[in-house]
Amino acid sequence: MVDGKPDITRLSEIDLEPLGHKFRLQKVVFETARDIYDQVKPGWKGNKECLLAQLFGLVEQVIGSDRIVINSPLFNQDDVRRRIIITLSMTKVVQHIWEAIRFENTEALEPVFDSEHPIRYTGDVRPWYTGKPCEVTRRSHISHCVYDSTWEATESFELERSQHVRAWVKNDHLGFEIMYVYKGVVQKYRPDFLIRLATGKMLVLEVKGQDTQQSRTKREFLAEWVKAVNEHGGFGQWACDVSFDQGDISELLAKHATN
Repeated sequence: MVDGKPDITRLSEIDLEPLGHKFRLQKVVFETARDIYDQVKPGWKGNKECLLAQLFGLVEQVIGSDRIVINSPLFNQDDVRRRIIITLSMTKVVQHIWEAIRFENTEALEPVFDSEHPIRYTGDVRPWYTGKPCEVTRRSHISHCVYDSTWEATESFELERSQHVRAWVKNDHLGFEIMYVYKGVVQKYRPDFLIRLATGKMLVLEVKGQDTQQSRTKREFLAEWVKAVNEHGGFGQWACDVSFDQGDISELLAKHATN
C-alpha cells in the first residue's frame, strides 16, 4: 500500500485463484454485453432478446481476439491476470464497442430538441454577476465577455476585429450543451464560442490546449450533432472546429469563411 493506494507491482504476490473464479470469462462477457445493451436498447426497434444475444457474441469475439492489447507481460501472458485487467477496464471496452455499433448502424441523423425549450436565443439570457475579468463587446449579443483565461481573451479580441465574423458569443449561461458518452457515462459538453461568420455559417469553436481521449470523444459527438443540424436544414449551415493554439484563430476563421 502506497499513499493509500494498492501497489500494482505486488499483484503477482496475491493468490489469484479466488479472483480467477470470480471473474470468469463468461461473467466478464455477460457484464460487458449487458452494459452495452442498456445503452443501445432505448433506440432499438427490433427484438430485445435477439439484440442481447448478438451483443453477447460480439463482446465474446472482441475479448477473445487480439484486439485488446495489454502491454505488461505479467498480465498479458497469464489468462487469469488478463481477465482481471479486462474486468477493471470494463468501461473502456463498453465505450469502444458501443461507439462502433452506433456509428456503423446509423442510417440517418435527426436533431433531438428540448421538449420545453426547443429553440433558444441570446436575448433570453438573464443578467448575472461575476468576479472574473470581463470586457465590453461590440459584435456579441451579450454585452460583456467573461474570461476564464488569457487565451479566451485573445480569442475574443480576434473575434471582435476579424472581417470574417458577423457576430459571436461566448457559451456562458446560454444553455448550449452537447450530450456525449464517455466510458459508459452520459455527460454534457459546453463548447466555448458560437460564431456567426460573414457568410452566414455558424461555427462552433472549442479552445483546447491539451488534447485527450475525452476531448476527442466530445468532438466526435459535436461533429455528429452538427451533421444532424445540417441535414435538418432548418437552421442554416453549421460547422465545428477546435483551436489548439492562440495564434491559429485567424486561420480557422478564414478556412470556414471560404469553405
